[in-house]
Amino acid sequence: MDRLSNTVRPYAWGSTTLIPTLLGVTPTGEPQAEMWMGAHPGAPSRITRANSAGDATAPSATAAEHALTDVIAADPAGELGQAAVDKFGPRLPFLLKLLAAGAPLSLQVHPDLAQAQQGYADEERRSVPIDAPHRTYKDANHKPELICALTPFDGLCGFRRPVEAAEAMEGLGVDSLKPYADLLRAHPEEAALREVLTAILTADPAEMAETVAATAAAAERLGGAYAPYARIAHHFPGDAGVVAAMLLNYVQLQPGEALYLGAGVPHAYLDGLGVEIMANSDNVLRCGLTPKHIDVPELLRIVRFEATEPGVLRPEASPSGEELYETPVDEFRLSRFDLSPGAAPVDLTAHTPQILLCTAGTPKAGELGLVPGESVFVPAGEKAEVSGTGTLFRATVVA
Repeated sequence: MDRLSNTVRPYAWGSTTLIPTLLGVTPTGEPQAEMWMGAHPGAPSRITRANSAGDATAPSATAAEHALTDVIAADPAGELGQAAVDKFGPRLPFLLKLLAAGAPLSLQVHPDLAQAQQGYADEERRSVPIDAPHRTYKDANHKPELICALTPFDGLCGFRRPVEAAEAMEGLGVDSLKPYADLLRAHPEEAALREVLTAILTADPAEMAETVAATAAAAERLGGAYAPYARIAHHFPGDAGVVAAMLLNYVQLQPGEALYLGAGVPHAYLDGLGVEIMANSDNVLRCGLTPKHIDVPELLRIVRFEATEPGVLRPEASPSGEELYETPVDEFRLSRFDLSPGAAPVDLTAHTPQILLCTAGTPKAGELGLVPGESVFVPAGEKAEVSGTGTLFRATVVA
C-alpha cells in the first residue's frame, strides 16, 4: 500500500477555495480545479518505493519516488492483477479526481467505445497531429464518468423534453429565441432536439452574441429558475452554449448524491466540489461554453438526441458497510465507507487495483493514517484493511 502524491491542475474554471478547504491549507488565490489520482500520463500520481520501481526485497534497496505509470509498466500483473490486465491491458483503466468548479466547465459529450476507436483511427489515417487544436480524438477509448458531490453541486445533464425547453425560452420574452422554441414544438423529440442544437451551433456569431446578451439580461431580471443561465452567461458572454444549455436538465446534487454520464449525453458542471471517476481517456467533444474547437459534424454524430431524466444516483448499502454507486461500466467502480469510532476494521483486500481517498475524518488504511484529501494506491492482492473514523472513497475496477 502506497501513499500517493498527487498533482492539482489549475484550470481557469477551478474554485480558489474548495480544494484548499478540504485539504486544510491556506488558499493561494489561484484556481485549483482538479486533483488527479491515478496513472494518467498527463499527471501521474507518485509513490515512494524502493529503487528499481518496486523491488523492496533487495537488501540494498533505498526509497525513491516513482511515477505510478512507471511502477505499473514495470510489473502490470503484479500491480493490477492478471484479471485486470487481461481485460483492460497493462494500464490502470480509471482516473480518480477531486473536482472543484468555481465557474462552468465546457458543455460537452463523450463518444462510446466504437465511436472513439473509429474517430481515432480516422484522424490517425489523416495524420492530424495529436496536439492540434482541431484534433477531436486523443485516444481510442471511451470516457464514461461519475461525479459524486461532496458539497452542494450544480450541473447540467441530458436533454429535457422539448416542450419544457420551449417553455423556458418563451418565458424569457426574448424575440430571437422564438424560432428555437417554435422548432422545439413543431417536430418529434429527436428531430426537434437535433434541429435546434444544430441551429444554435451554426448561427451567425454576431447574431448569436446579441441573443445571448438579451437572454442574460432577461435571466438576470427574472431570477429563480433562470438564475443559472445568467451565471453561465456572465462567464461566457456571447457564447452559443448559453442558449444550448437551456435544452438540458438543470441538476442540484446534495452531498453523497451522484450523476453518471454515459456516452452521447451532453453535460456541464457548474459549481461545487465532488469526487469524480472516469475511464482513462481524453476524448471530449465540446458544444459550447468554451473558446476551444467545436467539431459540429462529429458532435452531431455522437450526441444522443433523446430526452432523459438526470438519473441522480444514491449509494446502495451492503452488509459490509460499503455504499456502492452502481454504473454499467467495468473500467471503474466507486464506493464509499463511513467509518465509525470503535467499529471493527473493514477488509478491502481484492484481486483488482484500488485507490482509497479520504474526504473526512482521520481513518487509517493499513498502517497509514489519512486526513482529508490524502489517498493511497493498493496493488492487486495486497492486504487492505481500513479502520478509524471518517469517510473513504474506494475506486477499483470490475474484472
